[in-house]
Amino acid sequence: MLNVANAERSEQADHAALITLVETIEALSATRTIEEVAAVVRSAARRMSGADGVCFVLRDGDQCWYLDEDAIGPMWKGQRFPMTACVSGWAMLHGQTVVIPDIYADDRVPHDAYRPTFVKSLVMTPVRPKDPIAAIGAYWATGQTPSPDTVIRLEAMARATAAAIENARLYASLNEALERRTFLLRELDHRVKNTLASVQSIARQTLRAAPSPADFTESFESRLMGLSRAHELLTRQAWGRTDLRDVLEAALQPFGGLADPRFTARGPAIALTAETAVALHMSLHELMVNAAKHGALTSASGQVTVAWRVEDIDGEGGRVPSLVLEWVERGGPPVFVPKRQGFGTKLLERGVARDLGGEARLTYQPRGLSYALRAPLSDRIAAQAAPRAST
Repeated sequence: MLNVANAERSEQADHAALITLVETIEALSATRTIEEVAAVVRSAARRMSGADGVCFVLRDGDQCWYLDEDAIGPMWKGQRFPMTACVSGWAMLHGQTVVIPDIYADDRVPHDAYRPTFVKSLVMTPVRPKDPIAAIGAYWATGQTPSPDTVIRLEAMARATAAAIENARLYASLNEALERRTFLLRELDHRVKNTLASVQSIARQTLRAAPSPADFTESFESRLMGLSRAHELLTRQAWGRTDLRDVLEAALQPFGGLADPRFTARGPAIALTAETAVALHMSLHELMVNAAKHGALTSASGQVTVAWRVEDIDGEGGRVPSLVLEWVERGGPPVFVPKRQGFGTKLLERGVARDLGGEARLTYQPRGLSYALRAPLSDRIAAQAAPRAST
């Protein structure tokens, strides 16, 4: 009768273990993070194996990371060890389950690390034997040899854990991609609205200043093309920071660019945010168009010098490091003060300076037009370490 009773209890224990294994696999299928996987495994593996403690170990490069544990006493939760210095590392490096009835009789066990713990026997099984990414360790406070069924169930749980970890990583990747997509859509919406607002303002201001429909068409198309070139430059820079010299080159490109001997450009490397680059590009475009139509570039001997520097300028709180940019034309026809201000003049003297918290001034001298912009260094304008080459 005693043998029958023992057999019944053993059968009931095996049935309970199988139920636990099935429930664990179901729970793992619903996990979304590595931490959730670890929480399911540590508690389920202990119930299923009857162990006094369970550790969930992640492979972290050449280290074993004891991510979580469920035990009668503290073990190594949160600690990292070299792969070659612990049993979990051996199991992962060899892709084999380790069964150790007596830890002090096995050279693979770092005995000094185990002495402060309750552990006397253990089973360590790798998660995904062909390319281990983790390990599950079951520990007992008394010396014993775990049954083959216990080892098989732990290995079955490890297989399910491998799939759960991959699903968690895929979920995290997809979630990151979704967040990135949402961010990009918001950023695109912001840029489209800003662009449309810029186009609307350019159209309205150009129309007010145009003496005829033909003049409006010519000026409006020119400014739209300038805006387009600014966006092309920023797209190449992934809408990150752009160097001032690159902005100048893009603005001058329709008129020969900096390779034209009539242009001289010099100054240090200055990083501009995307919106600042657009504003400055449009200002340089207006100067360039005016020079080509009425200024220095109408003469073969005309010269345009663009120079910029960083210097301290008196401000409300004392001297403030600032960008100083100067556009100087020489060798063209005599310059006269215009009778009325057009869109370009307003943009140059008010628009970009106001946006950057600085000041700007157009100077009409008979020998040539000059433009000076001063703006304090900020998040939008920053001096870079290495200067750009002059031409």
